[in-house]
Parts: sequence; C-alpha cells; structure tokens
Amino acid sequence: MGARALCARRAGRMIYKSVAIVGAGFSGSLLAINILRHAGPHATLIERRPVFGRGTAYTAPHPSHLLNVRAGNMSALSDRPAHFADWCAARGLGDGGSFVQRKQYGEYLGELLERSAARAGERLRLVQDEAVSAAVGDDAVTVGLAGGERLRVDALVVAVGNLPPHPPPGLDPAALPGDVYAPDPWDPGVVEGLTADDTVLLVGTGLTMVDVALSLDAAGFAGRIVALSRRGLLPRPHVAPGPPGDRNEKPATVASALLAEVRSRADRLGWRAAVDELRPFTQGLWLSATEDQRSRFLRHLRPWWDVHRHRLAPQVAARIEAMMAAGRLEIVGGKPRAYTPRGSGVDVTYRPRGADADATLHVRRIVNCTGPQGDLARSTEPALKSLIESGHARADAQRLGLDVDAQSRLVGANGQAHPRLFALGPMTRGAFWEIVAVPDIRTQVWTVARRLAQAHWVEAEGL
Repeated sequence: MGARALCARRAGRMIYKSVAIVGAGFSGSLLAINILRHAGPHATLIERRPVFGRGTAYTAPHPSHLLNVRAGNMSALSDRPAHFADWCAARGLGDGGSFVQRKQYGEYLGELLERSAARAGERLRLVQDEAVSAAVGDDAVTVGLAGGERLRVDALVVAVGNLPPHPPPGLDPAALPGDVYAPDPWDPGVVEGLTADDTVLLVGTGLTMVDVALSLDAAGFAGRIVALSRRGLLPRPHVAPGPPGDRNEKPATVASALLAEVRSRADRLGWRAAVDELRPFTQGLWLSATEDQRSRFLRHLRPWWDVHRHRLAPQVAARIEAMMAAGRLEIVGGKPRAYTPRGSGVDVTYRPRGADADATLHVRRIVNCTGPQGDLARSTEPALKSLIESGHARADAQRLGLDVDAQSRLVGANGQAHPRLFALGPMTRGAFWEIVAVPDIRTQVWTVARRLAQAHWVEAEGL
C-alpha cells in the first residue's frame, strides 16, 4: 500500500506507541512532559547539547535578561495556569505580576522535565545526540543519529525552535577581518576584544538587540552601541495592567479594515488593550486570511505588530532608556548598503530613513540581531534537510518556516499532511502566526500530546 493510501485510511485514527522528539528546548521538552501526563506512547527526546529542558532562550542568559511576559502567564501547563507563579512564590521570586529572570524560567523547565523523567522510568529516554536523517515509511519513521544509532518510531516531532539568523543582506562574513562579525548574538564572546573607544553595530532593533545591548552593558563595555534597522522601531514597554478590552467575538474584517478598527479601539481603550484583546482571535484571523493578505501584512505591518505585541519588561525598558539618555545606545532607522573592511573594523555605509544621501559608520564589531531565519532552503539543520529532500516537508507559502496543517502535521511536497510527522513552536508560524510565545506554544503542545496519546478520542474530539 502506498504512503498516500495508508495516510488516507489511517488519518482518522493512528495508534502511536513510540515517538521521537527532535529538540529538547521548551516545545520538545514540554511535549515529552505532556505525553507522559496523558499516559501516552514511549518518548525519546533528542538534543545535541548537554542541557535538556531549556533551549537557547533559557540555557545561560544573563541575570539582566528578563521574561517579556508576567509570571502569571508563563505556566508550562495549560491545565494549571498558576503553576509557574506558584513556583516563583515558593522560592521568593515574586508573584504572578512579576517579570522574572529567564535563567530562572530555565530552572523551572529543567525541574519539570527532571521530575517527569524520574516518574516515567523507561517510558522516557533522553538522548544527547544529533538527529541527522529521517526515513519515512508506511509503518514507521526511522531517525538516524550522528552517533550511529537508528531509532524506529511511530511518529517524529520536529521541535528545533528558532533557526539561527542569516547574515544581513550584502554582508559577506568571509570578507570581513577576524572577529568583526558576530553571527551568534548569544555567544559570550561578543564582548571580547572591545575597548571604550570602539563602536559596536547591532543589526536589528528588536528583542534580540535589547538582550545584546544589556549584555554588553553588564560586561562593562564602555564604548558606543548603535542599533540599526529599516524603520528603527524599538519594542514598547509593558505598563501596569489597566482595564481589559471588551471584545468578545472574532473581528469580522481583515487587513486594512481591521487595522482601522484596531486604531479606533486604541483611541478609546489604549493601544495595549486594543492589541491584547485580539489574542484569542489572532490565530483564527491568520488562518482565515488569504495568502495575499498575509503577504501584505508581513510587508507593511509586521514590524509595527512586533513592537506592540512583544513588549519589554518595565525594568528592561528603563535600562534601555537610561543607556539611550546617556548616549551609549543609539537607535537608527536606515538601510545598510555596503560593508567595507578598514583596519581592524569595517565601514558600514547605510541610507538613513528619510534621507537623500548615504552615511558611513566605522565599527569594530557587527552583531547579527536580525532574528531567526525562515528560509528552509538555507537551513543547515540535518533532520530538516533530510525531510525536505525526501519531499516529506516543505516551506510554508510565506517562507516563515515549515508548512503544517491545523493539527501541526508536516505538509509534504505533494501538499498532503503526513500522520506520522509533526512540528511544534516557532517553525510553524506560517500556519498559526501567533506561535512564538509560551502561552501559545503550550496550547499547541497540549493539543499534539493528546493526539499522540489518543486522549482526543477518549474525549470524543475525533468523533
């Protein structure tokens, strides 16, 4: 029987006895935890790094890096919304309204996974290795590991998180001297070799830029920091919660009409409430939008949405404002046009936003803060490359990540979703858009875990 026929016959009710999860960051670890909570299949959690249950965002951040969401909204468990707030309170870290350190959230996730693994016994296996291939058959998926082991499982879940950023357009890392270009904004070596006379260019002005600026400041860098992006937009800060919006149904409009409606409600409620009251409906709005409407949103409105939707903790915003007031951090809107090596640094030529002539800035280091990549064709993640090359995965229409259906199943080159292949987290933003923050990912993970454990059939969701 061919794979397509098999999928058609079994798509209604697959039985999963074993699952391999590639990636042990937030999404992958939480899926393993929820599979165990649902008495689901045996799970193998695969992670190339020695640390499980944290991911890049929570592995070793500086104490100045705070969560951008209040503790009361950061529970890892969908059915226990106060779980993280209670964890914080028990350790004297604050209450549900606190913005705690990201490293503390990493400790929370790590403890949750460790306790689950201790109770699970043989039902959960943690494997420190790299998944390098995935062979998809009619009856199983075989995952090849760099160490030589081959795992035969009933389902494969890709939970690799955000992929590293591409070099900014026009920048050739090989053409720059020595340590001028820092491709990884999380590398502790970003500050090494700098003096108070140096200028550091941060390409991007979003949340990643904020983290790097704070890290440079905390490490004692006394030079100048310039953050450059096309529009020069800085994430807005959180403020004390005010009256919530009163929207109780999905907006009936999309695109320009919706924008006008949100602006009108912002005038009445304040922009934070107008944006926040969309949260229950954002995924539905995205799913119902046409590809043309999605493209227009990404082209014209995405930067504005990002800075209003993904905000800074008040303490972080205050530190950034203080650095700007002291002249140590400058936010610039403009488009880079050329990178010319000179001495131990590089001359960066850019066109300031609204200007008719170019400007040039000499910098000692360039740090890539442009955010995660979305172009799978340029990804070096071996498991993803294997699935794409075999036709079992493809990019979504907007090239934001992997194409998945409403059940988070991977869509292949033939346009069909495969019942043995799933993806979680930010790589599925092309289908769901609002899938980069903990509150949204935990809902997706909960739903997929119940499907893998057959819990959705017990509760009649599949009938």
